[in-house]
Amino acid sequence: MTEVVVFLVAAALMVGGGLGVVLSRNPVHSALFLIQTLFGVAVLFVLQEAHFLAAVQVIVYAGAIVVLFLFVIMLLGVDKAEDLSVDPVAGQRQVGVILGAAVTALGLVVVLVATDGLTGRVATARDRVLENSEFTDIERIGRVLFSEYALAFEITAALLTIAVIGAVVLTRSVAADEVLDDLERDDLSLPAAAPFGANDSDLLDSGSDGSGPEVPDESGAG
Repeated sequence: MTEVVVFLVAAALMVGGGLGVVLSRNPVHSALFLIQTLFGVAVLFVLQEAHFLAAVQVIVYAGAIVVLFLFVIMLLGVDKAEDLSVDPVAGQRQVGVILGAAVTALGLVVVLVATDGLTGRVATARDRVLENSEFTDIERIGRVLFSEYALAFEITAALLTIAVIGAVVLTRSVAADEVLDDLERDDLSLPAAAPFGANDSDLLDSGSDGSGPEVPDESGAG
């Protein structure tokens, strides 16, 4: 009963943190909600007696990765990170929705067609690892990760690479475009310069020969 309560609390923290990451408009708040989600995952690892994974989840992800996220956010500027109205790539929101729905559907299919139901696959793998009591926790993880789940590990690495490329595309610098726009606005605001010699007729009409200002004649009779 205690494990069920702890699981429900951790699941609520994870779901709430995930929604906060997606729905929060402030990127700093999103990073803090991500920490909440990672702590919930660490609690689930503790329930599965995977203490090494729980420690890695807290130390590496919540302690280092999220700090790196915050560093990048502060480096770019919170005001620029909050500007979500401009799409660097045309149609990226529509493509993102379609790809997200496709990935979600694929995940549901993988879970539903598992051999032993929704949780049997995970439980079977865990029991098989725990049978090898002569290995430590880290050795068990390494043996299973690079044997049965080698393909999944490589796919995860590819997804992380794609995520890095997407982050570069979404946060690419638009400083050059902004400078060009400013220069165009300055050109439009300045009056057009008159060609050389265009005002000579005005000077002649006013009685000046265009050679310079008129000097009054001081040699007149007294």
